[in-house]
Amino acid sequence: MGKVAINIATGSLQTEDIIVGIDLGTTNSLVAMVRKDSMQPIALRETDGLTLVPSIVHFDEYGGTTVGTPAREKLLQEPERTIYSVKRLMGKSYKDVKDHAGVFAYNIIDDDTDALVKIQVGQKFYTPIELSSYILKELKKRAEHILKANISKAVITVPAYFNDAQRQATRDAGRLAGLDVLRIINEPTAASLAYGIGAKHHEEKTIAVYDLGGGTFDVSILNITNGIFEVLSTNGDTYLGGDDLDNAIVQYWKTEAGLGESADKMKVQALRVLAEEAKKHLSDNEVFDGSVNGVAVSLTRAQFNEVITPLVDRTITACANALRDAGITKDKIDAVVMVGGSTRVPLVKQRVKEFFGREVHDELNPDEVVALGAAVQADILAGNNTEMLLLDVTPLSLGIETMGGLMDVLIPRNSKIPNKAGRQYTTQKDGQSGMRISVFQGERDLVKDNRKLAEFNLTGIPGMPAGLPKVEVNFLIDADGILKVSATELRSGVAQTVEVKPQYGLTDEQVEQMLLDSLTHAKEDIGTRALVEATTEAQQMLDTTERFIEKYRADLTEEEAATTRAHMQLLRDAITAKDKDKIQQETESLNEVSRPYAERVMEGALKDAMKGKKVI
Repeated sequence: MGKVAINIATGSLQTEDIIVGIDLGTTNSLVAMVRKDSMQPIALRETDGLTLVPSIVHFDEYGGTTVGTPAREKLLQEPERTIYSVKRLMGKSYKDVKDHAGVFAYNIIDDDTDALVKIQVGQKFYTPIELSSYILKELKKRAEHILKANISKAVITVPAYFNDAQRQATRDAGRLAGLDVLRIINEPTAASLAYGIGAKHHEEKTIAVYDLGGGTFDVSILNITNGIFEVLSTNGDTYLGGDDLDNAIVQYWKTEAGLGESADKMKVQALRVLAEEAKKHLSDNEVFDGSVNGVAVSLTRAQFNEVITPLVDRTITACANALRDAGITKDKIDAVVMVGGSTRVPLVKQRVKEFFGREVHDELNPDEVVALGAAVQADILAGNNTEMLLLDVTPLSLGIETMGGLMDVLIPRNSKIPNKAGRQYTTQKDGQSGMRISVFQGERDLVKDNRKLAEFNLTGIPGMPAGLPKVEVNFLIDADGILKVSATELRSGVAQTVEVKPQYGLTDEQVEQMLLDSLTHAKEDIGTRALVEATTEAQQMLDTTERFIEKYRADLTEEEAATTRAHMQLLRDAITAKDKDKIQQETESLNEVSRPYAERVMEGALKDAMKGKKVI
């Protein structure tokens, strides 16, 4: 592996590096770069002419993986082994997604906790980070095949509403795929950059980005001042997209052609494929004619507009809500940018133009515009585009130590400065009165492999049960690069602060080495992190179960107690063996064994508590 050439002051790389822009999408993903000769961003095309890679991963029974179009073909044959829409699960717990769990044909583990979601395929457990890394690996491989060059650096886009955990998960997925993720940027920011809006000095604009993809819709209002993009508001529906337009056509045909609700799955799937074809055809034509299993179906543009109007209305309502949340009126919008394949539908374009009262930017391919913008950002980072603004950035990630010696990143490397970030933590033991805050710098998953910058104790936390205190840790980097770390227990107001000097005394060579190490050890690091997290979760499950049995032993049958003890021992054995999948399997088994009687006991306790009480 070659050296990573980096400018310590700006975090930018030397010009010989090829840095790609990646749009990691819910439905499709793609890679783009800026051409050296024309200085224009282009989406990378395979020999088949396609730029889009379906964001789908299929696992065969031997653990082998296929990604993209070949994986999509397995959606019907092996739905439980074919993972799609993984972006919806990034940085989420089961509690976050349980209302939509029925949408997915594969198995999302229901452990009813705040732990990050896991997907089970056969006897193996995968995190959304690992699954996303397979898609990014495929994109990296395609880019290397097309460009005949090694690709190790990228800018990756995320929705504007992604929180810190989701952004960090995307960064980790990139690292696991062997990519140094130079920056995570918002999709609306990327779309804006693709049109050259907002990247020049002394430019001030307010823009709306309307993004209707395959499965999601969002609208963002951005304020751009001197190259700084501020998201004023976002609105939308993460379960509304082009697929719903297709479904509206399918429902119409089922009624019109008398296929009814009883139509078998294969026929409905064939209808859906035809519906997508009709949608595309009607963008440039007035009538579509086709047939499914010998049944003729047709659709005019007027009929199509009628069936999709309720869906388009929902997006326009979201635009109005976004403007209201941003506290501005339509006339203050300087530009409207269209993103996502579904914005090709004439009715969508027409309604957006009518709503904002102005022409929209739709000159660039709406499927590619986000990746093109990411490529523009990559080109700025590579130092090739001096016309556009590059803000000062942090050369390495900053974070604190959490349970199991893990590094929890609060400010990722290449974040612009000044910057601030905060996160809440809690106590691990009942009555815990203090918490040690250890601040580290580096890219590895375990703090022992990173560089300690500071450490202080937050004392005087009032005695409370574990998990009840809320300690907020805040990182603030000022324009001079000075890091201030503060910790506050929110219930009592107990607080402590420490200051760390700028640049943190590292040479260019040390920064290079830390970056190299993070890429070289990415796979083992993330494996170690997954093992530590699974072990921590399992240990908490064992402690909780132990306490429950002690308290409610009289309410359990002999068989329930014995079975639970046996499963607890199996889990302890798995922890000793340091087998991540086995630990997760046994944690899930213990959860399943204890759930029936835990619910029964809690229900009984609740009934006892309510006896003789009048409920108003």
